[in-house]
Amino acid sequence: MKPVTGVVLAAGLGKRMKSKRAKVLHELCGKPMISYVVEALKPVCDSIIAVVGHQADAVQDALRNEVHYAYQREQLGTAHALLQTKCLLQGFKGNVLVACGDTPFVTQGLFRELLGYHVSSGAAVTVATFHASDPTGYGRIIRDASGELKSIVEERDATDQEKGITEVNSGIYCFDCDSLFSALERTDRRNAQGEFYLTQAVEIMIRDGLPARCFVVNDPGIVEGINDRRQLAAAQKRMRLEILRKLMLSGVTVEDPETTYVDARATAGQDTVIRAGTRIEGASVIGEECDVGPDTCIIDSKLGNRCKVWYSVIEECILEDDVQVGPYSHLRPNSHLENSVYVGNFAEIKNTRVGEFTKVHHHCYLGDSIIGKKVNIGAGTVTVNYDGKRKHTTVIRDGAFVGCNANLIAPVTIGEGAYVAAGSTINKEVPEEALGIARSRQENKPGWAKKFLGRG
Repeated sequence: MKPVTGVVLAAGLGKRMKSKRAKVLHELCGKPMISYVVEALKPVCDSIIAVVGHQADAVQDALRNEVHYAYQREQLGTAHALLQTKCLLQGFKGNVLVACGDTPFVTQGLFRELLGYHVSSGAAVTVATFHASDPTGYGRIIRDASGELKSIVEERDATDQEKGITEVNSGIYCFDCDSLFSALERTDRRNAQGEFYLTQAVEIMIRDGLPARCFVVNDPGIVEGINDRRQLAAAQKRMRLEILRKLMLSGVTVEDPETTYVDARATAGQDTVIRAGTRIEGASVIGEECDVGPDTCIIDSKLGNRCKVWYSVIEECILEDDVQVGPYSHLRPNSHLENSVYVGNFAEIKNTRVGEFTKVHHHCYLGDSIIGKKVNIGAGTVTVNYDGKRKHTTVIRDGAFVGCNANLIAPVTIGEGAYVAAGSTINKEVPEEALGIARSRQENKPGWAKKFLGRG
């Protein structure tokens, strides 16, 4: 088979989105919609070109080096956009698959079937079409008396009779590259929108006597584009429920799919339970037999097996096996909890490694710290890591015991097996197996309260 290049049209603003952001960068389940199109093309194509224009740098940041880039400096229409790939396709002898960057449900299966039909039929151009229950906004497919493709009429240029046609253009094409650019260069702007239409290039190829075919897509849902926020929300729900369906079929319990959000890149292991109101975002990895939620947010984090996290937020962290967090705790980026760590309610941990079997009790703050194994962190303990200019490290060695409401002023080290008395403010090293006390002695004044209140 001839080589295949994919081209994704991604230069437009998307005016109906009413957004400063390029339409193709709006996210569905944690990924820009254009990413889904590129992923579907990859297994089918030898190379991919994205035609960028509006917010080109942002689109490139999203796709990075996954594709090559052509630039449409002025958004003058789809034919003009595709023409910008000419320099990259100079001398290319193969087929060109063209898709729009706003069709996130398109599949590699569709691209394979379209390409196969295009090759087997000997067509110079093949247009993917579908029958729409509401064709509003789509170009109408005009067939001749024998049923072959005659032209594609954009809605703004269509007659009332043509607007009644329900077979419409999906915006996905396969072209023979040798014929493509000659037709593109002969398009004009004599139409209602004053743009260079790719559909006109198809009509020019037909007038040249080149074979043109329609490939009818049976499932319109995989080729429908997203044009406004309502369609974006509907697509988000559809994709979200499909992700949850696949998780449930793989052995994950989703307690309430209507209130559960799992991004496309996230994974969860067998016998894990995801409870109501939970979000698992980014490239998070949840192990087996975990219990996550309710009302929990996991962002770009990795959880081992048998972890329990409830009513809490975890961002860019690693939790090893059998870790428990919550309720109402916050693990901030670059925190690593080793096996069997316990974190109680209303605790906050940031940029800290916590050794296995350590207990971090309620209302604690651990920042920029290294905590050893089997350490007890009493309720209300704070590692005082910031002096107003720099962050400093607190080190607590294996087996240490830190009492309630202790302030550990970094940089400071608590030795192995050492104790810190409750209510202490520690700013010097506590040696191994020593007791650190840093508080004034209690003094009781008999009768003071009675005198203060004027009762004696």
